[in-house]
Amino acid sequence: MSGMKVVEALREALGPGKVATDEASLQARRHDYWALSAIRDHRKDPAPVPACVVRPGNVLDVQAALRAAAAAGAPVIPFGLGSGVVGGVIARPDAVVLDMSAMSRVRSIDPTDLMATFDAGVRGTDAEAAVAAQGLTIGHWPQSVAVSSVGGWVATRASGQFSTAYGNIEDMVLAVEAVLPDGTLVTLGKGPRASVGPDLRALILGSEGALGVITGVTLSLRRAPEARALSVFEIADMDRGFELQRQIVQAGWRPPVMRQYDPRESRRMDARASACLLLMIHEGPSGLVGAETAAVGELVAAAGATPMPAEVAERWLENRNHVPSWDQLLARGLVVDTVEVSAPWSRIGSVYGDAVSALARIPGLIAGSAHSSHAYRSGLNLYFTFAIQTDDTEAMEPAYLAAWRAILEATDLHGGSLSHHHGIGRVRREWLERELGAGGVTLLRRVKSALDPRGMMNPGVLIPNA
Repeated sequence: MSGMKVVEALREALGPGKVATDEASLQARRHDYWALSAIRDHRKDPAPVPACVVRPGNVLDVQAALRAAAAAGAPVIPFGLGSGVVGGVIARPDAVVLDMSAMSRVRSIDPTDLMATFDAGVRGTDAEAAVAAQGLTIGHWPQSVAVSSVGGWVATRASGQFSTAYGNIEDMVLAVEAVLPDGTLVTLGKGPRASVGPDLRALILGSEGALGVITGVTLSLRRAPEARALSVFEIADMDRGFELQRQIVQAGWRPPVMRQYDPRESRRMDARASACLLLMIHEGPSGLVGAETAAVGELVAAAGATPMPAEVAERWLENRNHVPSWDQLLARGLVVDTVEVSAPWSRIGSVYGDAVSALARIPGLIAGSAHSSHAYRSGLNLYFTFAIQTDDTEAMEPAYLAAWRAILEATDLHGGSLSHHHGIGRVRREWLERELGAGGVTLLRRVKSALDPRGMMNPGVLIPNA
């Protein structure tokens, strides 16, 4: 069916006010915040606009939109707030972009059971403000918290800056409400824990819009922390810092924030740094904070780390979510991105060393560095940043892909995981077999085929050779 007939079918199903075809709406929903989409815009090779943008106001609208799109044979691309950075959204002329931002209702907050239910389109900062008014916190603080949605967190298996104590989004999700491609509504999850067969929530977590549309999320909350303490130390090199972090976590301590910066990033954090900075934020009941800071202080001293001013951590708290736009960087001839991976403690040092060495061999590289930001009993993540200088717009995409390849190959060589919290999208799609194996990719394809036999949901993401 033509794009115009799809639009007519959707307007008949939802009403004309919820189906937009004006140029501004279409241009604003062509793609998400993937750096490569910005590079293509910069070289005048932009993603096409979709056939229309649908703005559902409730679950019934989502069901009607999916049924109408299915009948029309049109692909559907769910769109949260557009903060994704791995190519999860690229429009096509026959596609319906399902803009979830109008579904922004805080459905309920329960301070006794510490639960809150939100429409999927609720902005992260709005969700946190709603629970904070009752002395509670979600505890989920991705860098994108002001420009990402609750549903987007679930769709990408997101992680927040305080995850070492509070967990990642999958640790907070009690229930997920979603509409499947045929319009069926499901609510997955009920009690605080259940043994009722496979956990079907996991089908939706990380599905990136390829299996259905998330419409609502119930999260487990926490009470606002009673006390907070900040600490910053300097340690001689990355390997010693990794070992210190391992000792802290495996001893049972969980500073919500524990971030280690390599020498380049440490100097950017504080000009006085001459080695690697380790930044920690401790919070919770005052007794716990006191005990944790004392115990961590002993481990830090034994490791030979030296204290640095707490103002370094205070500055990080103030500026942690401020980043320049891709357009500003590209205008200066800079190709920049971040790549987050993870690996066991015994291999994380090799991932770091090999990735940084491989980045250094890329022509035009002016910065290739990393920090860790999420620690676990069995390993650690690394968050790489690269910047490549080139004034040749045609060279930008190859340079970008070369940097990604350098990092992912080093991670794969040492048995690390190729994504920690940004997801797969398109940039990692053809690497997925290295992560899941051939059998795992086959299983994922079978799940996709069973739930979405027409292949209508967000085609091109997540699944290799989609």
